[in-house]
Amino acid sequence: MTRTRPRLRGLAGVLSAALVLTALSGCSVIDGLTGNDADPATTPTASPTASETPYDSEFTRDGTFQSHIEMNGVDFVYTLYPTKATPRTNEWYPKGKKYFTFTFQAYDLDRDLRDPFKTKRKVYLDRIKVTSTVKTSDGTNDETPYELNEIAKEVTFDPQPLSTSRGMLITSPKGAFELRNQVIQPTAADTVGIDLTFSATVYVERRAGSGTFEKKTIRQRVPIAIFASDKTTEAQDIPIDAN
Repeated sequence: MTRTRPRLRGLAGVLSAALVLTALSGCSVIDGLTGNDADPATTPTASPTASETPYDSEFTRDGTFQSHIEMNGVDFVYTLYPTKATPRTNEWYPKGKKYFTFTFQAYDLDRDLRDPFKTKRKVYLDRIKVTSTVKTSDGTNDETPYELNEIAKEVTFDPQPLSTSRGMLITSPKGAFELRNQVIQPTAADTVGIDLTFSATVYVERRAGSGTFEKKTIRQRVPIAIFASDKTTEAQDIPIDAN
C-alpha cells in the first residue's frame, strides 16, 4: 500500500523542500551523507501540460518522482530526478541517452523523526534491481533501455556505507542508498513512454535492538514520458560520474 501516515507528514514536506533545493542548488537530497551533489539538474524542469504529455508520468510532469510505500510501520521512500546531463524531462526523446539519479531510504513510523536512532528499527538493503519496459504508439516492444541488478553496498554513491551481512543500512537518518547518473539508452522512434520497475530486497528489524529481521521486497513502478521528435535528446557536456 502506498501512502503517507500522519506521523510522516512533516517528513514529506521536508523531502519535497529538499527536492526543490536539489533542482535549484545542486545539493544532494540526502543531507550529511554525500555532501554537495554536482549531478542533479540545476535548471528547473519545464513541465509539459497534460495535453502535451504522451504518457501519464509524475516524473515528467513534476520533474521528479517520490513514492511512500508503507509496510508494517516502515515507510520506504523512492526518489528519482533527472541530472544536469539531461535536465528537461519534456525534451526526452527516443533518440539519445537520458540521465537520472535515484535514492532509496526507510523511515520507522513508530518513532518520531527526532527520536534517538537506537530506538528505531534498522533496515538493511541487500540487492537493488531495476527493469524497464518500452511503450510504443501501438503497444510494447522487447527493448530494455535500462537494467540494474546489483548488491546495493557495492554500487551506492557512498564508498563506505554502514553495512552488515544483510546489506547496507538505509534507516533515516543514518543511512540511504543513492545511485547517480543512470543511463536510459535510446529506443524505437515510436516510443511514447518507458516504465522503470524498481525492486529492493530489504531486511527489516522486527523490534528496535532485537537483532531479528524479516526479509521483504519493496517494488515501485515509475512511468516516464518520451516525446515524439526527430531530434536527439541533448546531453549537457559535463563529467558523468561512474555512479
